[in-house]
Amino acid sequence: MIKFLSVPIIQAPMAGGVSTPKLAAAVSNAGGLGFLAAGYKTANEMKEEIQTIRKLTSFPFGVNVFVPSLDDNQTSKLSQYKKEIQKEADRLNCKINEPRFDDDEWNQKLSVLLKEKVPVISFTFGCPSPEIISNLKDSGSYIMITVTTPEEALIAKNAGADALCVQGIEAGGHRASFHNNPKKDEQYLLQDLLKMVKKLTILPLIAAGGIMNGRDVLDALNLGVTAVQMGTAFLLCPESGTNETYRQALKNPIFKQTAVTRAFTGRPARGLVNQFLTKYDQIAPAAYPHVHHMTKDFRKMAAQKNEPQLMSLWVGTGFKSIREVSASEVVKKIMIEINNLN
Repeated sequence: MIKFLSVPIIQAPMAGGVSTPKLAAAVSNAGGLGFLAAGYKTANEMKEEIQTIRKLTSFPFGVNVFVPSLDDNQTSKLSQYKKEIQKEADRLNCKINEPRFDDDEWNQKLSVLLKEKVPVISFTFGCPSPEIISNLKDSGSYIMITVTTPEEALIAKNAGADALCVQGIEAGGHRASFHNNPKKDEQYLLQDLLKMVKKLTILPLIAAGGIMNGRDVLDALNLGVTAVQMGTAFLLCPESGTNETYRQALKNPIFKQTAVTRAFTGRPARGLVNQFLTKYDQIAPAAYPHVHHMTKDFRKMAAQKNEPQLMSLWVGTGFKSIREVSASEVVKKIMIEINNLN
């Protein structure tokens, strides 16, 4: 067990407003590890959330940060994609934004994290330099890197990570791949990836992807992981920031399956299959965060106007097992299930 966990459950950082300080604090207070999601927030907004969660819990918590993408993006295809999806935005009487690149205030966020001495920091979309990791560890932070391939695991291990979050293809939301063009033969199922990574390192491993209940957690623990990371399982908790249209879609039987798509952000992410995903998946360019900025306001408007067919409804493959209870109840029920199975 990692020293700051009394139960082997980590609440996944879910960017876009889902991972609130209340949600993260509730999970930490229940013995797990709650995570704030710094992605898409300013450094100052991230700092405010860190200060807020410290008023809600005395237990450790985590902050997740996006590593800036250095990929060559398919920017030549952006103008045509903008033209195509504007047809959908017209239904909502809004415009598709201009595509643009930014680094999500990377340096400013690192500065805040150093000053705030955040207990746990995880990184997605890449691995920071050994120097950055060393500086954060020197300030007292425990460093986790999210990986999707054995090669990424080795990079993270060699850079000085304290633990690896191993993300299978079943996971909801964005693929954590270090590159925006992962090979098709590198889309590993969680159990397969765990077995490969375990051969490469003795670092603590956290399993992520499709984990919803005690049986899933126990199966992962039996593969030698230290803990599991769960996001979808917390989407319907009252403490989460899941908007009402999103909540209703998760309970609507017309949404029957998930798929990985670039349609909404230009980066592979798993969500419920809806009309927008079906129509634009094949033509969406590999351009992140360009496409994210293009569709950001459109997706927000779709949520406000109760149009789930036009929203990004990020969710993992186990979404049909979501429980509509408090975050502490999610943790409690899973631990009861584990104890009953042992």
